[in-house]
Amino acid sequence: QVAAASGHTVVLVDQSDEILKKSTKGIEDSLKRVVKKKFADKPEAGAEFIKKTLKNLTTSTDAASVVHSTDLVIEAIVENLEVKNKLFKTLDKFAPEHTIFASNTSSLQITEMANATTRQDRFGGLHFFNPVPMMKLVEVIKTPMTSQKTFESLVDFSKAVGKSPVSCKDTPGFIVNRLLVPYMMEAVRLFERGDASKEDIDVAMKLGAGYPMGPFELLDYVGLDTSKYIIDGWHSLEPNNPLFAPSPLLNKLVEEKKLGKKTGEGFYKYK
Repeated sequence: QVAAASGHTVVLVDQSDEILKKSTKGIEDSLKRVVKKKFADKPEAGAEFIKKTLKNLTTSTDAASVVHSTDLVIEAIVENLEVKNKLFKTLDKFAPEHTIFASNTSSLQITEMANATTRQDRFGGLHFFNPVPMMKLVEVIKTPMTSQKTFESLVDFSKAVGKSPVSCKDTPGFIVNRLLVPYMMEAVRLFERGDASKEDIDVAMKLGAGYPMGPFELLDYVGLDTSKYIIDGWHSLEPNNPLFAPSPLLNKLVEEKKLGKKTGEGFYKYK
């Protein structure tokens, strides 16, 4: 959406036409919300903006057949290294030499994905934040093999889609999640020890630290399965780091399929 809205030609790829229809509708609805704010007093200009943006967007279920005419591939599929590597390996065969590959992963190593291809120097991380149309930040990740030219291209692209890029090495969690995930886990531990209620912890962090959401609200929003997946991955990399220690309560909730907002219950219940 943000790429198409900033004048880039975009091909959105997914596994089925059904998913793509849903995605396109989601983008249309999101654009209407943007227009309501941005073009409140100019409905015609707003309608033109939506039309123009959607014109920049086509869809496909065959990534290999569309990659031959792209300058940049941004992967945002399931957080599973094997699945990602398989995709990158395939696309590497069909993409032109100049094409840059980037992953939107929040927790996996970019270097390991780059090593699945023959373009390690044209591979980096572009970690956008959810919801992307609203959040201004992009973390641009440089591996030891990423060339300066590739890095600069990724920074320029981030600016071109109206975002504020920050740069980080290929280290677990990059900047935001490396600080945010241990903070959320510490909140769970504080609650597990019985030192404070989850409601009071959420209120304290919102009113005392100015956070828009408390840690338990945020965990439910992100998805408890996603949070567990990240912490488990880091724990296996650094088993002696207390910040990455697993939480019995989080594990229990995930086991009970209470994954947060998306399942109607996590730390809190949702209607």
